[in-house]
Amino acid sequence: MKALVFNEFGNSDVLQYVDIPDAVAGAGEILLDTTAIGLNFADIYRRKGNYHLVGEPPYILGYEGAGVVKATGEGVTDFAIGDRVAFVDVPLANAELVAVPVTQAIPIPDAISDGVAASVLLQGLTASYLAKDSYAIKYGDVALVHAVAGGVGQMLTQIITSLGGKVIGLTSTEEKAEVARKLGAEEVLLYSDNWAEKLAGKMDVVYDSVGSTLMDSFQTVREKGTVVFYGMSGGDPAAVDPRMLMDTSKTLTGGDLWSFLTSKEERIKRSRALFDMISTGKITVNKPRKFALSDGKAAHDLLESRKSTGKILLIP
Repeated sequence: MKALVFNEFGNSDVLQYVDIPDAVAGAGEILLDTTAIGLNFADIYRRKGNYHLVGEPPYILGYEGAGVVKATGEGVTDFAIGDRVAFVDVPLANAELVAVPVTQAIPIPDAISDGVAASVLLQGLTASYLAKDSYAIKYGDVALVHAVAGGVGQMLTQIITSLGGKVIGLTSTEEKAEVARKLGAEEVLLYSDNWAEKLAGKMDVVYDSVGSTLMDSFQTVREKGTVVFYGMSGGDPAAVDPRMLMDTSKTLTGGDLWSFLTSKEERIKRSRALFDMISTGKITVNKPRKFALSDGKAAHDLLESRKSTGKILLIP
């Protein structure tokens, strides 16, 4: 099978599109002919060596995608050849064939295409737990969403508004701000604006994926407000003095998707709810940018440039 691999850490030049031995379905696994593979910043971090990788080179990136069942391993009864399946946390996905444990396989409903499934699961399931679990949005809540035009930001904006909340967004360019407005953000400020002062004390909740902005996020929430910290794309956050939390009755909570996808049943339940929101029009999925898997270097370069505003898919 063909796969996008690398043998040493570095920039996108280390990526190679080569032939490697076919993946096979072991016991309790299904083998997918991949049709669409999601590209995420975690892939860049792994390529650079920022995230730990197990095994020996050649390394294969990718954890999210969709495809059609080609073969089933011993003991598999839930899936049959020809079924369409997506996954969100299965390694070695940058390849024509991927072995997926049935415990991590997500059936794709007829109303959802493979491309949409591969585009929305990681960011969509993240946005869903942020808006429903980390801080349960109520009607009338005002939420500040960092990186509002990014993959999670776009989904989070639409889920919050569908629950009756209002979104104030933060992003880096006016072009990205317009993307967020079209998806329902009531107001969008640029990071170059004096946003923390302008919004001081006005937010019920802030969803901060930047990290280095954490103390500014606290400035924008009201007394008894909440800051949800779930990423560090802009660098490490400052240490938080718990006395500040006590004095202002503010809450700091963290978020990680894998704390919520704790079982096969939970994974399927949450995915179905997300797919239902898409098929009923509560969430609009912007058209993804597609690259051939063989052109993975260009896809990595675009994502790393931070000039993309939608999902990037690799197509075998």
